[in-house]
Amino acid sequence: MNGIMPLVADVPEKLSAADLRSAAIDVDRLVKVYKTVRAVDDVTFRIARGSITGLLGGNGAGKTTTIAMIMGLVLPTSGRIQVLGHPVPAESHAVLGRMNFESPYVDMPMRLTVRQNLTIFGRLYAVPDLRMRIAQLASDLDLNDFLDRAYGKLSAGQKTRVALAKALINEPELLLLDEPTASLDPDTADWVRGHLENYRSRRSATILLASHNMLEVERLCDRVIIMKRGRIEDDDTPAQIMARYNRDTLEEVFLDVARGRDREAAQ
Repeated sequence: MNGIMPLVADVPEKLSAADLRSAAIDVDRLVKVYKTVRAVDDVTFRIARGSITGLLGGNGAGKTTTIAMIMGLVLPTSGRIQVLGHPVPAESHAVLGRMNFESPYVDMPMRLTVRQNLTIFGRLYAVPDLRMRIAQLASDLDLNDFLDRAYGKLSAGQKTRVALAKALINEPELLLLDEPTASLDPDTADWVRGHLENYRSRRSATILLASHNMLEVERLCDRVIIMKRGRIEDDDTPAQIMARYNRDTLEEVFLDVARGRDREAAQ
């Protein structure tokens, strides 16, 4: 990790001492090789429960592969993953119901209505009082006007809100987000970010956020992990990373990393 120690961010006080000792995500020397390509190359980090962490990097940096391995969807070539105190994929069954994933780039069945889609996912997670849970999400995320409309007939922004509702259907302890406000206008995107902040605070949830929206990351994240070519390039609070690169915004830092500008030279 280039000499940069993992950061343990501040977490809500209502988490127990046992929760604090057990990281939400613990990744150790993770490697994933596709034929001759090392998509993830010796990645190590621990994410504290109740925190919001940004996972940044350009296309091909290894973010999506890392998230897929955390979810147990892709087997690592080597290394160790522990999620909510359980090794993955060996004990994925113990954590899959306590986590969820959201990406506006993953479509749901187009012919089913929003209500039908949420009902199916709710049943997969064995959500109690599912009808009430869907009604609550529809109210929270302003879905009522199109709750009984076919998913395929929604606008991009409406689909993004439905994707978030799907991700929250089981009130997960761990939420993995990929570009959660893509296709949203600035007002709606700001409202969604506020909802995520409130959800984290209310549920003591842990959020891992992959995003190319640097303003979003600056607002939401306690900590930022920057990846490049499968490795961790930097890992710290947004403020500390910007200071290290002598930059005023994370977007400027992102461009420095993508273009190979050395942080020591920046200082």
